[in-house]
Amino acid sequence: MGHWLERNIVEPGKLPLLLALTAFVLTFLITRVITRLIRAGKGPFGNVSTGGVHIHHVVPGVVLTVVGGFGAVASGRHGFVAGLCAVVFGMGAGLVLDEFALILHLDDVYWTEEGRKSVEVVVLTAALVGLMLAGFSPFGVNDVTQEEAQDRGGVISSVVVNFLFAMLVLLKGKTRMAIFSVIIPLVGLIGVIRLARPGSPWARRFYRSRPRARARATLRAYHRDKRWSGPRRRFQDLIGGKPDPTPSLERR
Repeated sequence: MGHWLERNIVEPGKLPLLLALTAFVLTFLITRVITRLIRAGKGPFGNVSTGGVHIHHVVPGVVLTVVGGFGAVASGRHGFVAGLCAVVFGMGAGLVLDEFALILHLDDVYWTEEGRKSVEVVVLTAALVGLMLAGFSPFGVNDVTQEEAQDRGGVISSVVVNFLFAMLVLLKGKTRMAIFSVIIPLVGLIGVIRLARPGSPWARRFYRSRPRARARATLRAYHRDKRWSGPRRRFQDLIGGKPDPTPSLERR
C-alpha cells in the first residue's frame, strides 16, 4: 500500500488532490450527519444564528474555499503548506456544495425535493475528482501518446474533438454524460450515438419532422427514468436524508 501510494500519488504530485478529495467527502458526510441530528432534535448541535439571521454553513464554506484556494496557488504543489491548503479547500468545497441547491434557488430548500440537487452535485464532483486522481485528464489528453503530446496540433485537435463531443451530448439533454465525457471521451462518443432526450435542444431541432425517432426517444427516456429514478432517490436519501413531504402530498 505504501509503495502504491508513493508511486501513484506522491511522485506524480497528486497528494494535494487526494487530501482535498478526502477532506471534501468527509466534510460533506459529517455535515449531513450533524444536520440530520439537528433536524431530528438530537445531540448537542443546533442552528447558528446572529442578530436573528440564520448563518448557513455555505458561509464558512466560502471562506475556507477562498483561503484554501489562494493558499494552494501561492504554495505550489508540494510541501506541508500545499497539503494543508488542499485540506482547507476540500473542507470548504464540501460545505459549499452541501448547500448547492440553496445557492441555485436562492432559497432554503435543504430538506425539499429541490435539495436533492446538492447530493447529486457532491456525488458527481467526488466521482470526477476521483477519475482525475486515477489518471484521467480533461478532454482525453491522457489518451495522447508521448509523440503526440510533443505536437501541439495533436493535443489541440484532441481537446477540440472531445469538447465538441461533450457539447453535442449536452445538446441531447444528457447532462451527466456530458460532464463525464470531459474526463472520459468514450462516454461522449456513446452519448453522441444514442438518442437525445425528449425536450432537449437536439430533439426539438432534429426530431420535429421524425415522429418515429421522437417516439423512440420518449419511450427510451420513460423506461430509463422508471428503472433508475427509484434506486437513485434511495441512494440520495441514504446519503443526504429524506426530504420533507410536499404540501400537496401532505393534503393527500
